[in-house]
Amino acid sequence: MGTAMFARVTFYPTLLYNVLMEKVSSRRWYDRMDDTVILGALPFQSMTKQLIEEENIKGVVSMNETYELQIFSNDAEKWRQHGVEFLQLATTDIFEAPDQDKLYEGVRFINRFLPSANKLSNVPTEERQINSGTVYVHCKAGRTRSATLVGCYLMMRNGWSPNEAVEYMRARRPHILLHTKQWQALDIFHRRHVQK
Repeated sequence: MGTAMFARVTFYPTLLYNVLMEKVSSRRWYDRMDDTVILGALPFQSMTKQLIEEENIKGVVSMNETYELQIFSNDAEKWRQHGVEFLQLATTDIFEAPDQDKLYEGVRFINRFLPSANKLSNVPTEERQINSGTVYVHCKAGRTRSATLVGCYLMMRNGWSPNEAVEYMRARRPHILLHTKQWQALDIFHRRHVQK
């Protein structure tokens, strides 16, 4: 069985596991990383109003493949109906890390929502602040794919190393889980966009 098929077959059982873990452990469905980013698990449609009203969600970045969004979560059109911008950077779960183009595109998208985006010299004029607010970055569990993207955002925003970004995330969301491919993706992103 290929990795994509394995990820597809295990999606619903592992989503149920995530729901149970939130109920029986100290894991939260999502955690705020800073004034602009929340790192979290798949946002259910029933959470939409709460995320918009209580967390000021203005943008969503999904690292999920399309089939992962079909039943329980909002797709691009449903988010737009609520006035929320949506970016999907589909990445296969479990064995894959987002590629560098997706990571850079995701960071650029998040940067558009920074309160200080108009003052940042590294944000191109056409991408500067469109609607200051919070961006909810998610995959299925908010542990691996989305944590990789949030790590890249934190490195670029703060000039941090991969280790500093991961330590910061772990202090706020202790159950993030990065494997070799995700660490490699963070290292490459750091060399290309932060260490210049």
